[in-house]
Amino acid sequence: MTCIADFFTYETTKSVVVKSWTIGVINRAVQLLIITYFVGWVFIHEKAYQIRDTAIESSVVTKVKGLGMYSNRVMDVADYVTPPQGSSVFVILTKLILTENQVQGFCPEMEDKYSCKNDSQCTGRSRNTGNGYLTGRCVNYTYRTCEIQGWCPTEIDTVKVPIMYEAENFTIFIKNSIRFPLFNFEKGNLLSNLTSDHIKKCHYDPTTSPHCPIFRVGDVVRLAGQNFTKIAEKGGVIGIKIGWGCDLDRSWDYCIPTYTFTRLDSISEKNNVSPGYNFRYAKYYKHENGSEYRTLLKAYGIRIDVLVYGNAGKFNIIPTLINCVAAFTSVGVGTVLCDIILLNFLKGADQYKAKKFEEISEVNLPSDRSASTEMFKSTQTLSGGRIDEKQSTDSGAFSIGH
Repeated sequence: MTCIADFFTYETTKSVVVKSWTIGVINRAVQLLIITYFVGWVFIHEKAYQIRDTAIESSVVTKVKGLGMYSNRVMDVADYVTPPQGSSVFVILTKLILTENQVQGFCPEMEDKYSCKNDSQCTGRSRNTGNGYLTGRCVNYTYRTCEIQGWCPTEIDTVKVPIMYEAENFTIFIKNSIRFPLFNFEKGNLLSNLTSDHIKKCHYDPTTSPHCPIFRVGDVVRLAGQNFTKIAEKGGVIGIKIGWGCDLDRSWDYCIPTYTFTRLDSISEKNNVSPGYNFRYAKYYKHENGSEYRTLLKAYGIRIDVLVYGNAGKFNIIPTLINCVAAFTSVGVGTVLCDIILLNFLKGADQYKAKKFEEISEVNLPSDRSASTEMFKSTQTLSGGRIDEKQSTDSGAFSIGH
């Protein structure tokens, strides 16, 4: 029965005014910190009064310009940029290893691990060598090696070839258009203050020309914290990030992009298994008799990834009300903290507990209203000494003086 009686109880708040400089300063300091946080960080910095759209829609068009010299040949955009469609991901070739006049046939495998003394050493292993299929024959070359069927002669990619240093001065033009569908807001990175004459002359600089959409390759590599010679030698992936942070409560002109640069494959740069970036492709031709041959190219280059991100915000009453309620509710945290200090750490904690927590049984309640009034007006002497107690002007509030 005791458990049932304890379950069917009711608790109500009893207001006790504690006149203490220590606890008063703590209470107001905590409230001030909470208000400062919500005003300074939540509302001013994070703009919590706005509804935000992070589902940015974006299109990127790129164009590379510049001439280079490689293996006594003049290289233009069609030679060193792939793919040629002007997409957001493209490669600027900086080094090429060519294997010319390859035809389908039989030839010796050039890798040292396929050296042999007899045919039996060419049959007890995987047929696929990477350059072709083993025929099972051991043939004479400058040394005896296994024969393959495939494109011949096979590629030798360990030769030293120069890099195209002119690529450092190539320029990249980026045209970016974005849209925030929630607000039906559209804009591009070609700002209204940019004229055709200015675009022809400007190059991006984070200080002097931060809105120019033309980027010098050497500057992009440098701003990504890389060395052009090293990345041109082994290849690598550079990211050009276009960030849009738009406050639509302000003028349309204030929504402008920012550009940052980073190396995206920095992990592969540090290992010896497959450092850098390279790939192979081939150019196919036909002899007059109709037989096919090709030139195989192993290309090293700087891959550029143009990445677009952003969000837009605009005033909305719903997030404003939600965060205002959260702010007012959080101010009550000061009361919780002060109660913990009063009940456990300050001198006179027992007196505060006696005033804050009071248990009243139904059988002990006076039937007379005046008797009830006299109960609240009574003066008590608590353990630990006498204190002055007086009725607060608040309904049901007690004041404890220290």
